[in-house]
Amino acid sequence: MYMTKKKIVWFEEVSKDDVGLVGGKGANLGEMTNADLPIPYGFVVTSHAYFQFIKEANLLGKIKQTLSIINYENSTEIEQASEHIRDLIIKSPIPHNLAHEIVEFYEELNSKENEYIEKRFSIFHHTFNKLKNLYDEPTVAVRSSATAEDLPDASFAGQQETYLNIKGDAYLLKKVKECWASLFTARAIYYRQTKGFDHFKVGLAAVVQRMVQSDKSGIAFSIDPVTNDKKKIVIEAVYGLGEYIVQGMVTPDHYEVDKNTIVIVKKQSAYQNVKFVRSGRGNKEVKLNRKDGSKQKLTENEIREVALLVKDIENHYYFPQDIEWAIEKGRVFIVQSRPITTVETIINSDDHMAGKGHDLIVAGAPASPGIGVGHATIIHSPKEISKIKQGDILVAPQTNPDYVPAMKKAGAIVTEKGGRTSHAAIVSRELGIPAVVGAEDATKKIKNDMVISVNGTTGEVFKGSIMDQKLKDQIAEAKIEDKTHIKTLTKVYANLAEPEIADKTAKLDVDGIGLLRAEFMIAEIGTHPREFIKQKQEKLFVNKLTSNLEKFAKSFSPRPIVYRATDFKTNEYRNLKGGKLYEPHEENPMIGFRGAARYIADPQVFSMELDAIQNIWNKGYSNLHLMIPFVRVPWEMVRIRDIVRDHGLLNNKGFKLWMMVEVPAAAIMLEEFIDLGIDGVSIGTNDLTMMLLGVDRDSSEVANVYDERHPAVISVLEHIVETCTRRGITCSICGQAASDYPEIVETLVRKGITSVSVNPDAIHRTRVLIHDIEKKIHKK
Repeated sequence: MYMTKKKIVWFEEVSKDDVGLVGGKGANLGEMTNADLPIPYGFVVTSHAYFQFIKEANLLGKIKQTLSIINYENSTEIEQASEHIRDLIIKSPIPHNLAHEIVEFYEELNSKENEYIEKRFSIFHHTFNKLKNLYDEPTVAVRSSATAEDLPDASFAGQQETYLNIKGDAYLLKKVKECWASLFTARAIYYRQTKGFDHFKVGLAAVVQRMVQSDKSGIAFSIDPVTNDKKKIVIEAVYGLGEYIVQGMVTPDHYEVDKNTIVIVKKQSAYQNVKFVRSGRGNKEVKLNRKDGSKQKLTENEIREVALLVKDIENHYYFPQDIEWAIEKGRVFIVQSRPITTVETIINSDDHMAGKGHDLIVAGAPASPGIGVGHATIIHSPKEISKIKQGDILVAPQTNPDYVPAMKKAGAIVTEKGGRTSHAAIVSRELGIPAVVGAEDATKKIKNDMVISVNGTTGEVFKGSIMDQKLKDQIAEAKIEDKTHIKTLTKVYANLAEPEIADKTAKLDVDGIGLLRAEFMIAEIGTHPREFIKQKQEKLFVNKLTSNLEKFAKSFSPRPIVYRATDFKTNEYRNLKGGKLYEPHEENPMIGFRGAARYIADPQVFSMELDAIQNIWNKGYSNLHLMIPFVRVPWEMVRIRDIVRDHGLLNNKGFKLWMMVEVPAAAIMLEEFIDLGIDGVSIGTNDLTMMLLGVDRDSSEVANVYDERHPAVISVLEHIVETCTRRGITCSICGQAASDYPEIVETLVRKGITSVSVNPDAIHRTRVLIHDIEKKIHKK
């Protein structure tokens, strides 16, 4: 309660759970600071301070009145309303006590940062330099952090402002107020309106962070942002401050790194004609000659260092991340991280072949997949966005968030500058609009009103329409995949973890959930289950888990859901609040105290999960079933079955008890497990492959050996399916292999597997694949 009322907090005082107080950006900076990642230090003027300012300045009624009369389809009206509201905010004084507190924190920044470095990084002097003069006024960046920013269902990329090289208390106060005013830029107002956010429930915190005077900077994604390839890390880099890559002012270098091995698989240098650098108390643009601007921006060591940090951050959050980074004097800093909001099903068509035989006008980098055909409209600034009519192809020197109202109408987007990781590219993908960026001289080579085709999958722009009937049919099929059911004998299930995407996934052509991971929901609860028991608050834990499970049960009913009981390893459980009190230190947690062994040793925690499942059945949903992970020997399954029976779950008509087969011993002894009365089996290829090949896929030293297609792995997979088929029980596969390797799916379908569970982005292509395989089988 105390924290929620604080007006200013240091980074280490907050975590990812404090979005309502410090916004998405502030919460993530606090989370990463506490994870000992290299974050430039700072503090946050919280949303509580913003709301206090709005209240004491009597601005709420005036802002509401202005927004109530806007026609949101008229960009001129939005711009005029924005100017009026921002003027009201900037002309209103900050309350004296609040202004005094901001200045106090600013004056303490140097000493607090030194204290933080000494405490956290005393053995890493090569990574962090202590500040030489405690009495120098620090140079800071002031960054907006909206309380609805970077949420899983919307990217607020670039919707508010960032101010660089701020020095002096008076200048800082001015920029904090401008930061608050940026909540009402035209693009922010429009974006909130289209996303359904309440303008007055979205607050704004101001992040005040030591300024990194970056020699090089950029953006990185922990998955490929265009193809959603989870095995790649994508890095884009420029010289100077990062604002030019964010705004799409320059075309960055593009690097791709294999996530498992950290091997650089692609390096693509781009000519950078200008860079943005600090100059006195401001910033300036510096021209680069062709020789300097064409050099590779990052060394191979720097690429690998950034990639390793990206991997660490994704592992910390258990979710793909969009990361801004900077290099100052050879040291890599993380400026911010947020969840990628555009992990969508990619259109599965012959986009890569589309356009062959047609006249190529320009080519650039693919920024958002798909194909768009329409009349080109060239605009050179956001002031011209009213020229864009529904379905036009927007062609511009660069895209930035000011273009969002026009982008929403466009059939596709082409820009001369910018990279695949620019904010504009992110928004394009979120809107589902094909986009090509970095297409040099596009505004000269493409003429107004010319009919053009934009292939956002390949980065090519063609003259005329490339949409022959076959391609139109393929794209139409892909776009309505959630409405058209392709019949297959083999069920296609989804692997899911997040309640927020249950509804969306349920609308796809999917037969149920074959793997509902508990870990994400437990991590969201945030506290070790044992701590709830200690505090005699078991019902609170059970109710929270029940609430999340009900979202899945309701969305998918009556389709089956297979809930995998919690499979946290000890090192992962230790990260939860109170976890260090209950979890032993293990040298090798992957084969340690986890899965079935944990439920037997600690039945109280397991009982809370079972209570939540029973609650779902009591609410009238009969589609939620249980799967036990990491079972080593048959007697474990006997004990587990007894615990489940004692909770009454086996009395529910239609309830199924499955086990995962991921330990080689369980695969070899599968007949004995089936004799115990299990209803189904799901193959966890990730752990099974690691243990069969004796390799840690997360170790860069040996990860190149890890391959689910290894003959030894395929042989065991075939044995499992054949055994289940012979004994007449359900058999599924839910590991990553099913999503990544069609050849494995084909092998198992031919052997008689009853279902395949894949990531949401692979549902449609897996359904089509299985349909084609089954057609071949039944023709014979």
